[in-house]
Formats: sequence, structure tokens, C-alpha cells
Amino acid sequence: QVQLVESGGGLVQAGGSLRLSCAGSGLTFSSYAMGWFRQVPGKEREFVAAVSRSGSDTYYVDSVKGRFTVSRNNAKNTVYLQMNSLKPEDTAVYYCAADLSIRVVTYSGGCAYWGQGTQVTVSS
Repeated sequence: QVQLVESGGGLVQAGGSLRLSCAGSGLTFSSYAMGWFRQVPGKEREFVAAVSRSGSDTYYVDSVKGRFTVSRNNAKNTVYLQMNSLKPEDTAVYYCAADLSIRVVTYSGGCAYWGQGTQVTVSS
């Protein structure tokens, strides 16, 4: 049974930082591209960032470039999202996801596995 469990969300003031973690189990973690998505109630889920299986390639939505950094530690079966210079518009539920294809993660969001999400709230 595949599980992706996010942690690290919370309440932070604008300009602050948070680091999200997503621990995977039940899958060969290093075989999967990993992504982070976010969703605000009433809006569609949005791609935020992705990292290739080896961690050598990363991808970001324009709105977070230069502020967020995605990384992974395959030895720990964990992917991270370091979020700096947070803005109120970053407020959302953040989900991690896994798929064998980096194209699926970055272009369609139709990933094979999803976590349960963690709330990030940025106050102004």
C-alpha cells in the first residue's frame, strides 16, 4: 500500500519561511518523479514544483520561482519543499504526488499517488 504523508504546514507571517516534507512508503521511491501541488477552496489544483527521480532536474510554476526550492532524499524516501518569502497568496492546502513520469507530474497533474495534504496559511 502506497502512502505519501506530508508534514510541515502551519501558520506563518508574510515574508516568513516553511519547509514541507513528504515521506513515501510502499513504493520504490527513487523510481518516481515527485511533485508538489496546491489548492484553494473553490479553485482548481495548481502545480507548484517537481523534481526528477534522481533530483537533478527541478521545475517550478512561475509564481514561486526564486522563492521555493524542491529537493529530495531518496535514502530517506522524502521530498521537500522549502518555501521562503511567503506571500498571503501562497495560502493553500499543499499536496505531494508521485508518478513514474515527470511529464505527468509537470504537465497534467494526473499523478498515480497523492498525499492527504497539509495546510499552509500566510498572514498579511
